[in-house]
Amino acid sequence: MMTNKYCQALAALRCKPAHELKEVGDQWRTPDLLFWGINALFGPLVLDLFADDDNAKCPAWYTAEDNALTQNWSERLAELGGAAFANPPYSRSQYHDKQAITGMTHIMNHTMDMRERGGRYIYLVKSATSETWWPEDADHIMFIRGRIGFDLPVWFVPADEKQKPTSAFFAGAIAVFDKSWRGERFSYISRTDLEEKGKAFMSLVTFAACKAQLAETVQPPAPLTSPEVESRIWPLEVGLVFNQVEGVDVLSEAQQNKLKANINQLWLERTATSEIITVASELVRNMRGEAA
Repeated sequence: MMTNKYCQALAALRCKPAHELKEVGDQWRTPDLLFWGINALFGPLVLDLFADDDNAKCPAWYTAEDNALTQNWSERLAELGGAAFANPPYSRSQYHDKQAITGMTHIMNHTMDMRERGGRYIYLVKSATSETWWPEDADHIMFIRGRIGFDLPVWFVPADEKQKPTSAFFAGAIAVFDKSWRGERFSYISRTDLEEKGKAFMSLVTFAACKAQLAETVQPPAPLTSPEVESRIWPLEVGLVFNQVEGVDVLSEAQQNKLKANINQLWLERTATSEIITVASELVRNMRGEAA
């Protein structure tokens, strides 16, 4: 149940039949390659501070309804045993019953409070050193060489052909808040190096998940005789896009895995979600034609 105007506006936006880029606002998603690269450097990242059920990057997260600015992050991290991640919302300060919901100054103030209580907090932020909220008191700042961009939310339906990101790339930085930090204050990394680290970590996660799945299999590996069926765990984004493609329920398991492999490749190439769905729909039509 929605408790404030900010949450109500988000719910209304997600339910719209079509959207414009200017409406995305706080809802841009961190690309997985960047997230996993950051996780490789400063993780394990286990708590997403500003997320929702569609875009959370960690196994635990706070939604707008939870209002992260009212939560004890340090206490939660002590339970989870890792670090927190944030791609914070940049919208102007909004309040509910005099309690801040958004606003970078409020976010940074709460972050410093949580830092003092313990825990590590990793932020992916715009490299906007002239902004009043810029985290000068962060324990470490890693500047990213090369402009970065964010992904559209999974619910985004372009209102027309003009609603495609063309200039969403900007300078970025990784801010580390951790009073136990003993390293240097500043460092640099190229975007491509960060993405390569992310790709390597994602491969490791996929490998580990497949090994775990096989270890839990009670029957002998006889089903592996079918060369078309690939046993792997697909990234969350692949499953979300797959579920938006019509006609997948009539495909065989082998065809579904083939379709997911194509979706995964397009996703790694940072193709827009709407374009991936279009290509995937065409593949489904072809597969159904072959089956017939």
